[in-house]
Amino acid sequence: MRRNNQAAAEDEAQIDLTPMLDVVFIMLIFFIVTASFIKEAGVEVNRPEASTSNPKDNVNILVAITATNEIWMDQRRIDVRAVRANIERLHAENPKGAVVIQADNESNTKTVTQVLDAAREAGVYDVSLATDDK
Repeated sequence: MRRNNQAAAEDEAQIDLTPMLDVVFIMLIFFIVTASFIKEAGVEVNRPEASTSNPKDNVNILVAITATNEIWMDQRRIDVRAVRANIERLHAENPKGAVVIQADNESNTKTVTQVLDAAREAGVYDVSLATDDK
């Protein structure tokens, strides 16, 4: 008789965790869907410093230029002749987006100018140069 009472008391004392797991799962889905994902060009560059820099919103096209004048977009190296086509493709995905050029301190002005010209030929006139704050 005593065992039956103990077994019944243990069954009543358990907590059902299913509703809590449902809430946690729904919160996880909510945070994944609403998270803003940071796009990266695919290579780290040493950007020049500027005291008059302003943060840029709606950036969806990042172009990185390394010290050896390699051009990187979407984490892959591309040729200077393919910059325009890649910018057109990315700009078609988000027409309100801007182009940011992340040029290394040691990169040539010629390469930066070619990328800038390619962006303008692609129809994007909101082009900026990324800098580090002092």
